[in-house]
Amino acid sequence: MNPREISSGVYWVGAIDWDRRLFDALIPLPDGTSYNSYLVKGADKTALIDTVDPTMEVVLVNHLNQLEVKNLDYVVANHAEQDHSGTLPRILEKYPQAKVVCTPRCKGMLIDLLLIPEERFITVEDRETISLGDKTLEFIHAPWVHWPETMLTYLREDKILFPCDFFGSNLATTDVYVTDRGQVYEAAKRYYAEIMMPFRTTIQKNLEKIKDCAIDIIAPSHGPMYSEPGFILEAYHSWAFDEPKNIVVLPYISMHDSTRKMVEYLVGALAKRGVTVKQFDLTVTDIGKLAMSLVDAATIVIGTSTVLAGAHPNVVYAAFLANALRPNLKFASIIGSYGWGGKTVEQLAGMMPNLKVELLEPVLSKGFPEETDFKALDNLADTIAQKHKEQGFV
Repeated sequence: MNPREISSGVYWVGAIDWDRRLFDALIPLPDGTSYNSYLVKGADKTALIDTVDPTMEVVLVNHLNQLEVKNLDYVVANHAEQDHSGTLPRILEKYPQAKVVCTPRCKGMLIDLLLIPEERFITVEDRETISLGDKTLEFIHAPWVHWPETMLTYLREDKILFPCDFFGSNLATTDVYVTDRGQVYEAAKRYYAEIMMPFRTTIQKNLEKIKDCAIDIIAPSHGPMYSEPGFILEAYHSWAFDEPKNIVVLPYISMHDSTRKMVEYLVGALAKRGVTVKQFDLTVTDIGKLAMSLVDAATIVIGTSTVLAGAHPNVVYAAFLANALRPNLKFASIIGSYGWGGKTVEQLAGMMPNLKVELLEPVLSKGFPEETDFKALDNLADTIAQKHKEQGFV
């Protein structure tokens, strides 16, 4: 794509990565992603807001050449992570007079990660501004959204918020602005679940911090921009503030169908009681889909076979991720099958200390489930339905 003017003197100069399918060797990218970089030309000075992933260095440089950018005064580094800052060394080489504008914490990280000389930096405090002549950049510190050094940049005169990863979506598209709300909502919710959800309380504070900003455009670092900011602001407010819904998430592994039979039975029992269930076979599950389901869920029930006296390794991984993502769950339980014994319940419960949940009575069958096991699953379904009703989850 060519550079795109989004406001007078403001240009999108980023890169679209159609083919990337994994981020941080962990996060699935089913729809690719974009690395959004923005050029702001003022009457006196010019600033580049973020760079791009190092793999797309040539794209950013070509865009700047197309716009005939001979001089660059500032490179605003909202975030030190390499998909934002990885091309900084090349840009600073191309524009030797440019200064990197960032938070004090970000300065140290960029020196560590990219070996940028200390004299190339200007650090800014929260709400500090820099004038480009007829345009003013205001810097809003937003630590732990989602790294400790993150900040947002607000272009006052144009009412554009450049929020870094805040409000982003991993979505490769030629549309500069959101055109398909359903597609973007799902991509943004996946992004929130995978990256932002562990910092939910911090997200709440930062939503409050920007509520008085007059915003016409939200221009995130990934995915299309929002020309109607209320769409994504309302979504984030819901994800961060709302109470859980009447939903059970059930990730499981079954080696010889015993656990699978228990899962099938419990899903049916919960459905009869009006509880929505989202079931995930961990042998084939996209972990992003699992993460998204946890945003709204009140309860997680983990189903596992027993391997060497403990939970199946895939289940251990899922429990680790759930603990790391810190969803707003209220209840948890464990079901599964074993052959001769084990410490499955103790192991999994001990792996999820970040989940402030009430542990409901587990159901473990010795071998293939029998009538008493199915009765115990009915009791578990009764308990979950009653707990959800008492909490007012709908």
